[in-house]
Amino acid sequence: MRFSLLPKLYNSPARRLFPPFHRRILFNYMSTGLPQLGLATKPPTTAAEKVQKFQQVFHSTHTGTWDKCWDEGLTPWDLGSPTPVLVHLHNTGSLPKGRALVPGCGSGYDVVAVACAERHVVGLDMSDIAIKKAIELTSSSPNAEHCTFLKTDFFTWSPDQLFDLIFYYTFFCAIEPELRSLWAKKMSNLLKPDGDLITLIYPIDDHEGGPPFKVSVADYEEALHPVGFEATQISENELAIAPRKGREKLGRWRRSLHRASL
Repeated sequence: MRFSLLPKLYNSPARRLFPPFHRRILFNYMSTGLPQLGLATKPPTTAAEKVQKFQQVFHSTHTGTWDKCWDEGLTPWDLGSPTPVLVHLHNTGSLPKGRALVPGCGSGYDVVAVACAERHVVGLDMSDIAIKKAIELTSSSPNAEHCTFLKTDFFTWSPDQLFDLIFYYTFFCAIEPELRSLWAKKMSNLLKPDGDLITLIYPIDDHEGGPPFKVSVADYEEALHPVGFEATQISENELAIAPRKGREKLGRWRRSLHRASL
């Protein structure tokens, strides 16, 4: 089934649905609850100042938001290196071969880290600047021929081929909870019947409001079970970066066709 629910419900492309939520994302290295401070009068230097500036950018513009953040270096979600647990899974031979997808790839570190002769990785992002950074990073990689970067909207993109692996991080916590079923349906539409979906479940805590909205394993199950996914692994992410330790789990999911209700 094609992912056509968004245009039917909202009579607009998905990119018009989600920017209002994106503008309110609090990427304070994903540590929730920072106070809302006044406008800074000097270039941001500390982590808190960069988060404050990032919030101001997202609240002040409707178009070109992601490019503006990349242009001004307001990208606290960007670790400047691959996600550690993803690198570990790659190095231990724990990732499927074939075609892999990294939505919201940013500057492309995760794409480059797991691309190899046995695995072609596609990175998606909505920012021209991010994609340009990713292509520049890839140009110096010996696995450049095994990477593809596309500027596109994840929710409206329809590739010619499905994927054996999708790796996804912080988008689930950024969307309104009532939209999580749409996220799950898109995952189902992009992944092969026997493919692997790998998610980092974050932030697991009791904070109110969002985004980022608090999440739980049960929230993922509620979204993914109706479209046929079952967890094959749920575990603490021991390789999470320091601010996320204890609030992040690794989830691996596969299609259980008898449960699908599409």
